[in-house]
Amino acid sequence: MTTKSTNREVAARQKELLFPCVTTYYDEPIAFERGEGCRLWDVEGQEYLDFFGGILTVSLGHAEPRVTEAVIDQVKKLVHVSTLYPIQEQVRAAERLVQISPIKGKQKAFFTSSGTEADETALVLAKVYTKTTEVIALRHSYSGRTLVAMTNTAHAKYRALPAQVPGTVHAHAPYCYRCPYGLSYPSCDVRCAQDLEELIATCTTGRPAAFFAEPILGVGGFIVPPKEYFQVAVGIVRQRGGLFICDEVQTGFGRTGETWNGIEHWGVEPDIVTYAKGIANGFAMGATLAKAEIADAFTAGSIATFGGNPVSATAAVATLGVMADERIPERAQRLGARLRGRLDAMKDKHPLVGDVRGMGLMQALELVKDRGTKAPAAAEATAFSEACKRRHLLVGRGGLYGNTIRIAPPMLVSEAEIDHACDVIDAALGEVEAR
Repeated sequence: MTTKSTNREVAARQKELLFPCVTTYYDEPIAFERGEGCRLWDVEGQEYLDFFGGILTVSLGHAEPRVTEAVIDQVKKLVHVSTLYPIQEQVRAAERLVQISPIKGKQKAFFTSSGTEADETALVLAKVYTKTTEVIALRHSYSGRTLVAMTNTAHAKYRALPAQVPGTVHAHAPYCYRCPYGLSYPSCDVRCAQDLEELIATCTTGRPAAFFAEPILGVGGFIVPPKEYFQVAVGIVRQRGGLFICDEVQTGFGRTGETWNGIEHWGVEPDIVTYAKGIANGFAMGATLAKAEIADAFTAGSIATFGGNPVSATAAVATLGVMADERIPERAQRLGARLRGRLDAMKDKHPLVGDVRGMGLMQALELVKDRGTKAPAAAEATAFSEACKRRHLLVGRGGLYGNTIRIAPPMLVSEAEIDHACDVIDAALGEVEAR
C-alpha cells in the first residue's frame, strides 16, 4: 500500500528540485490532487473553494465533463504530429476564435503553448509588418517570461534582467486610483492617454511599430481604464503608423461580462489580439490572431512544436463550445454584478479596502493602511490571503505593491458559491483589521 504524501512533503520536494523562482502561495503551501467545478482537494483530502482559477486559466471549472470527455476521446486517437502537417482540430479552433474575435473582416491565427509565446508572436509580427521596431507598452503590465516579453513587462518583480530588447518604452497606466498626475476622472481629460503624444515625440523615433496593452491590467492589479482611454491612446498611435496589439490573455472569453473580449467594452478594434489562459480550460494553449494583410507579412520560417496540437486544440474547441452553450458573457455579467455588489458593501464596512474595481467575474480589492494616504497594505494582503486559506477559500494577489486581492472564479460558479466566498472575504477582512 502506497503512503500518501502530505502538503508539507510535496512542498519540500518541490523546493529541493525546482528553480527558486517557482514560488508558491501561503506559509504552508497546498499541493492539490483533484478538482471538480470550483472545488479543489489537496493531497490530504482537504476541500477548498477556488476563486482564482489557476490565474484565470480554469475558465469553466476543474475537470469540466464536456471538455474532459472531448480530450479523452482525442487522446485515444492522436496526440501529436506537429504543424508540418495540417491539423484539423487546429483549424476548428481557429474557426471558433475568428467567430468571437474583436477583429473585423478576414483574419488569420498562429497557435502556441502559452500567453508569453502569443504575446511575443504578436510583437514580432507587428515589427515585421511595420518595418520598425519600437513598441509602447504600459507600466504595471505583464507580458510573460521570455526576454522580449520581460522587456515589455513593467513590473520589477518579474524582470530578472534589464531590458534585453531595445526600443520598448512604457506609458503611464490608466490607474485612476493612483493617478500618476494626481488628477481625478473625468476632469483629468484622460491625461494618461494624451501623454502618448509626448512619449512618442520624446522617447521614440516618432514611428512606433505598436501599442501593446491589456484591456484590464491583470497582474498589475485588475486596473480598469476610463472608458475613453483606448480610443484616445490607440488613435494617437495609429496617427503615427503604429498597430494596436490587444492582450486578451486574462480578459478574453467573456470574463469581463457582456462581451467576448475585454476591448469590446471600449469600442476599439485591434489589429492583432492575443489569447491564452482560459482558452482551453487549463490545457496549454496560446493564440495570436491578426488582420489577414498583417498576418501575411510573416513569411519567414517559424514553428511552434506544441502550438495547436490535437489535444490542446480539441480542449479549446470544446471549451469554446461550452462557453457558447452556457452564454458565458451574459453569465459573467450577471454573476459579476452579484459579486461586485457584495464587494462594494465590504468597502463601506472595512477601512482596509481602499478601492474595489473590475468587470464581470474579474474583480479586485486594493488594500491600504489609510484611505487618505493610500499607503499600500502589502503585509495585510498576505495576512488576508492566509485568513481566507484557513477558511478554505483561494484568492489571488497582485499589483505592483503586492496589496491587491484578485478574485476570478471559474465562470460556471454558482450564486451560492459566490455568496459563500463573499462571507469568507468579509470575515477575513474583519480578522485582519482586528489584529
